[in-house]
Amino acid sequence: MSLAARHLEANGIPTVIMGCAKDIVEYCGVPRFLFSDFPLGNPTGRPHDPQSQAFTVELALRVLESAPRPRTTVQSPLRWSEDPAWKLDFSNIARLSPEEIARRRAEFDRQKEIAKTVRAKPQAAQ
Repeated sequence: MSLAARHLEANGIPTVIMGCAKDIVEYCGVPRFLFSDFPLGNPTGRPHDPQSQAFTVELALRVLESAPRPRTTVQSPLRWSEDPAWKLDFSNIARLSPEEIARRRAEFDRQKEIAKTVRAKPQAAQ
């Protein structure tokens, strides 16, 4: 996305990137960046929370409109949790019980089977 944003900007189309991996996105040098200190995959707000999502999109549009210079980063004031320990817990296998690991593995395997079925359908239709 960072490279696409740079290409669009070079061709006169303003962009803003919304992301959770500050170091990576800033390293790529995007023109405007709204950083959310959330787990990866959640740059537009908390799941199932339309208010945080609307706020984040509105903030991104304000960044797009008012960034004072190239490579501007704005940090969202929203927090994933008041307790910063979520960063230690999020997807940290060392902090999961064997039962939780087994549950997640089973869910992952279930999703892989669904994906195989979806991939097989277009081939069957030919």
